[in-house]
Amino acid sequence: MTGPHTVLAFDFGLKRIGIASGDTLTRQATPRPAAAMLRDGPDWQSIAREVHAIGPAVLVVGAPYNAGGTEGALFAAAKRFAAQLERRFALPVQLVDERFSSLEASAALRTRRASGVRRRRVARADIDSAAAAVILGRWFLGEGEGSVQR
Repeated sequence: MTGPHTVLAFDFGLKRIGIASGDTLTRQATPRPAAAMLRDGPDWQSIAREVHAIGPAVLVVGAPYNAGGTEGALFAAAKRFAAQLERRFALPVQLVDERFSSLEASAALRTRRASGVRRRRVARADIDSAAAAVILGRWFLGEGEGSVQR
C-alpha cells in the first residue's frame, strides 16, 4: 500500500468493542463511538457504519495477551472477530498486542478530566475506544502481526 491511507482499529471486548480511526500521514488516532456486543455477537450494523464512514484501507484489532506474553482468555475470540472483519469488509486486518491498552487509556482519560480538559465523566465505552486509539498508535509505530489467517 503506497501513499497515506486511513486505518480503523478495534479493541475487542465481551460487552463493547472500542473503535478508533487515524491515518498514516498524521499518525494520530482518534476514538470513535464504541460498538455494543449483542446477544448473538458484535453489533455489525454499528461497525459497518464506521467502516463506511471512515473508508479505511486496513483494519487493526487488538490481540489480548497476558502480561507474560502468552495468549489471553479472549485471544481466540478476538482473532475470530478479526477474521470476521476481513471476510465482511474485504479489507486486510492486522493484529497488534493490546496489553495494558485499557489501563493506559483509562489513566490518560482520568488525567484529562482531572486537569479540566475533559469535563464529562469517563464512561466504560470511552475507555474502550481510547484503548482502540492506543492500539492504533502502536500500529503506527510498526507493531503488528501481519494479516489474519482466514
